[in-house]
Amino acid sequence: MRHFLTLKDYTKAEILEIIDLGMAIKRELKSGDIKAHMPNKTLAMIFEKSSTRTRVSFETGIFQLGGHGLFLSNRDIHLGRGEPVKDTARVISSMCDMVMIRTFAHSMLEEFAAYSKVPVINGLTDSYHPIQLLADYMTILEHNHSKDLVVAYVGDGNNMTHSWMFLAAKLGFELRVATPHNYEVDATVRQEADAIAQESGAKIIYTNSPQEAVKGATVVTTDTWASMGQEDEKEERITAFGGFIVDEALMAEADKEALFLHCLPAYRGQEVSEAVLEGAQSVVFEEAENRLHAQKGLMVWLDQQR
Repeated sequence: MRHFLTLKDYTKAEILEIIDLGMAIKRELKSGDIKAHMPNKTLAMIFEKSSTRTRVSFETGIFQLGGHGLFLSNRDIHLGRGEPVKDTARVISSMCDMVMIRTFAHSMLEEFAAYSKVPVINGLTDSYHPIQLLADYMTILEHNHSKDLVVAYVGDGNNMTHSWMFLAAKLGFELRVATPHNYEVDATVRQEADAIAQESGAKIIYTNSPQEAVKGATVVTTDTWASMGQEDEKEERITAFGGFIVDEALMAEADKEALFLHCLPAYRGQEVSEAVLEGAQSVVFEEAENRLHAQKGLMVWLDQQR
């Protein structure tokens, strides 16, 4: 049995196998040939952090696979309201076939997985967002951008950045991370990703210059400057991130065929301009749809490992 907590736990071959499976299931759906890959299986979806894309993609995904999703917010279960995580994990995993958790502390997810009898999927923590990277790389593959891939990430050194670092390190492509001073990536995560990159031949560059990161890049991506739970820092962050908006001028520094990605929700006029988000190079809504397909591939793959 395998859990899906971070990309660092997976080999390059496994990551690509999961994405290939998701693409195959996507082709089935688009052709009208919907197959019940997980008949009568139940997915428990625990949300301590709310989300549009995560809930809709997982609930729709398990339904299309022939199973059923249970939406469980922190108002619906005792988790975090007196019952230890390990007790909740043992109870829910005795009744359900798979668990997806979207929460704050990554340590909570790890503890739940340690006591779970079934696969646990990281739907997002403050440290990592690996399911989004499956959808992102699927989108890159569909646009034939995987060869000589150079990704520029512009913004906060957050859970998305950390996940991009591990994807690059595992798959062996070039990633340039541009963050403002005092908003760099976690030092421990950087050390881990750099060690993996040395083995794979990946190149990860860290800078405080968006222009340096974007120059000639084939993919440009960003994320919100203030994530959920950081609302009280919003004004401070807007000031600190001045000059880090992905606008037409910055995109002009990238390869002329470069794609623009964003995990959404997007705040137009902050991390990205309206013109870039809605422009010809933007594939953010294809990327958002691919959350559904990539996650179906992941769920089927995890189910096959049991």
